[in-house]
Amino acid sequence: MEIIVCDSPHDVAVQAADILQGYANEGGVLGVATGSTPLLTYQELIRRHKAGEVSFAGCTMFALDEYVGLPIEHEQSYYRVIHDEFSDHVDIDPADVHIPNGLADDVPAACAGYEQAIVDAGGIDVQLLGIGTNGHVGFNEPASSLSSLTRMKTLHPQTVVDNARFFNSVDEVPIHVVTQGLGTIQRAGQLVLIATGEHKAHAVAQLVEGPLSAACPASVLQIHPHATVIVDEAAASRLNNVDYYKFIQQNKPQ
Repeated sequence: MEIIVCDSPHDVAVQAADILQGYANEGGVLGVATGSTPLLTYQELIRRHKAGEVSFAGCTMFALDEYVGLPIEHEQSYYRVIHDEFSDHVDIDPADVHIPNGLADDVPAACAGYEQAIVDAGGIDVQLLGIGTNGHVGFNEPASSLSSLTRMKTLHPQTVVDNARFFNSVDEVPIHVVTQGLGTIQRAGQLVLIATGEHKAHAVAQLVEGPLSAACPASVLQIHPHATVIVDEAAASRLNNVDYYKFIQQNKPQ
């Protein structure tokens, strides 16, 4: 696992955008995430697209997750978030932007179909990830199987509280979701997890230096052959070996 410690959230976004840009310009299959942390990365990629530095033509996008039962017109549906915050501002074909279906009559069948669509696309080349305060990635909450596939999950109460800031009240937050599984995420060619802020420091420490455990679903990155964790100083503040990670950054083999 590569650990990159940046001075600021802006620098985290730039580092993540550098990686995603390379895949985008090759017409790759991109895994996209929601939440507040990726927004600066998307803004940086949109800026680069407008400057002619990156094109998403020929790319395919797969979102990590979606709420169950929330209409796609709702401003907090992840369908809306991905389109409003990212894909509608670049040159990707909207037909190539895929979001899990949280409104399906048969949600398990829709989950299986989403999993197959990823396989049919040749697999995800690079998957962008955030991390929850309890260590979840996507909506794989603690106790999720490390080999799980796309499925419906029940949110942890802490996640509901954390996400309430996007809604008018905690009571409006759906408690059921569709999410790519940890096994699905593990099949991506490269994983790029970004985290900023001191409130993510404990989860980042468990991800990087804690045991591989379903108690911290993000720890599954420890066994991925090409995982990159990009954090700011605040999110890195509980890492025991942070000086070593910085030393590695400064002394990369040429």
